[in-house]
Amino acid sequence: MSSTRVIKANGIDLFIREAGQGPLVVLCHGWPELSYSWRHQIPALADAGFHVVAPDMRGYGQSAAPADVTAYSIFDTVGDVVGLVQALGETKAMVVGHDWGAPVAWHAALFRPDIFTAVAGLSVPPPFRGRGKPLELLRQGGITNFYWQYFQTPGVAEAELEHDVARTMRIVLGGRGLADPSAAMFVQDGKGFLGHGHPEEPLPDWLSEAELANFIETFQKSGFRGGLNWYRNLDRNWELTAPWQDAQIHQPSLFIAGSKDAVITGLIGAKRVNELERVLPNLTRRLIIEGAGHWVQQERPDEVNAALLAFLRNVSSG
Repeated sequence: MSSTRVIKANGIDLFIREAGQGPLVVLCHGWPELSYSWRHQIPALADAGFHVVAPDMRGYGQSAAPADVTAYSIFDTVGDVVGLVQALGETKAMVVGHDWGAPVAWHAALFRPDIFTAVAGLSVPPPFRGRGKPLELLRQGGITNFYWQYFQTPGVAEAELEHDVARTMRIVLGGRGLADPSAAMFVQDGKGFLGHGHPEEPLPDWLSEAELANFIETFQKSGFRGGLNWYRNLDRNWELTAPWQDAQIHQPSLFIAGSKDAVITGLIGAKRVNELERVLPNLTRRLIIEGAGHWVQQERPDEVNAALLAFLRNVSSG
């Protein structure tokens, strides 16, 4: 059984779910998710002999949500994970991240190889620090309606997403009516981020009404501003990570994604998945789960758990 508590790390309160004893594994969720997103992984990893800790990340759920937009840089979010390891009384950990949690995991391994002995990323490939700021590159490419751009102005996306949180979470987590999932990443004029959604559709078989209700209840209390502030640091993160231009992550690594995940099926994502070894010279496996979408650890927990366990057992025994 997992337990929950609030722990102080990096100067803020982090709500965590934890279970098991043994080598420490930290699980970092993405947007718009929670530590609850790892509900299938926590018991499986704990039963296999690991101390598993999944925080509500900064800005989410029952964790602190600083008001300042600049408090959500990659240094702050990685700092939380470093602080969490220390607060748990450990000096080493293996780190796993999904969606926005994946850049946190990758950068944790990049910034602090002395702490993070192995890293797994789900859905989002490791950092290829490109030739310019992400939002500037979009504009230069003539793109003005990508969801990253829509999320920039404080208050706009919050108003839409918080208007009816139940509808929002049903569309974002449960929506499956798009022939081209990447279409959801572009915001049509006047339709907002949720304009593509069909909330009347039945939920996918991997998400029950009770599970969805957990997300709805939590986001009704917390709102969406904390999570959106991560996106408002995209260009700033590019500036801050200049010292790691072309740096590699040398720890053992694992990459997992669904074959129908729009993050990896687009032009840039597909190229990055094919070139993982440029950043991950010690990549142990590239697992693309056929038919799975973006919420891969919730959609296909058995396959994700098997891959994570094989990887974590191997690196912890080594």
